Amino acid sequence: MKTILITGGTGMAGRALTKALLAQGHHVIIMSRNKKETNNPQLSMAAWNVEQQTIDADAISRADYIIHLAGAGVADKRWTAARKKEIADSRVRSGELLVKALGEIPNKVKAVVSASAIGWYGPDPSVPNPQPFTEEAPPHTDFLGQTCLQWEQSTEPIAAMGIRLAKLRIGIVLSSDGGALKEFVKPLKFGVASVLGSGRQVVSWIHIDDLVQLFIYALEIDHISGVYNAVAPQPVTNRQLIQAIAKSRNRFYITLPVPAFVLKVMLGEMSIEVLKSATVSAGKIQQAGFVFRYAEAGEAMKSFF
Repeated sequence: MKTILITGGTGMAGRALTKALLAQGHHVIIMSRNKKETNNPQLSMAAWNVEQQTIDADAISRADYIIHLAGAGVADKRWTAARKKEIADSRVRSGELLVKALGEIPNKVKAVVSASAIGWYGPDPSVPNPQPFTEEAPPHTDFLGQTCLQWEQSTEPIAAMGIRLAKLRIGIVLSSDGGALKEFVKPLKFGVASVLGSGRQVVSWIHIDDLVQLFIYALEIDHISGVYNAVAPQPVTNRQLIQAIAKSRNRFYITLPVPAFVLKVMLGEMSIEVLKSATVSAGKIQQAGFVFRYAEAGEAMKSFF
């Protein structure tokens, strides 16, 4: 079995990924600001400090593979100037630290799989968009587009070291353990299905189980390198997604639109992302042999409720 080091291992995706890797018999090392002891012999913690650019050398030397998920939550807080800097710096500086560590510490790392996001892409030029965004599209000029550009650039030197590097541009992750789905479900508890804005904006999503398996696939398959979109093959509109969630709960709901101006007041600049339509293609990763378990939103919802 292999030793896999995970940065950002305590987040939603990291927890699910750790569970799956341990179930396969692998040893997992989670990078953390505070090194803690664990009761599981397959699981260990190692210390790093992104701000001070320090890292546990032993963890790097032991790792066969690295999964890089670290980064401040994009939707956790309102986008003040300070928060935007934190979102960008946490991704770029952590990538730079990994590059520094791999360049200076003797290691046997075969591959690094790094998270990125579909924030790379701008809004659809038309809705619906007959030509979904592919990996070759340039980064958008907005905050998330430029953050994703710097994020991906921060790990690029790893490929020059002869280590296989894959980057997964992740869509909206649906999970019962938090994230977007938790927010979508909240109004349903009161019998209201809240459609955001016009509801016509396209959501490029992925089930947490598929995301986990996609990371593992990228680790295991030697020809997976470069950039891949981590989104389900069938994107849906916001209205369709909310309706799929409501239907899966098998109850009657009143559909209530939340006007765009209300979202702008509530969320500030972050409302741009909530209202943005982004149709992203899963074609490249499918052509590389990955098979999605949850390709359709309705089936995905049935797994949660």
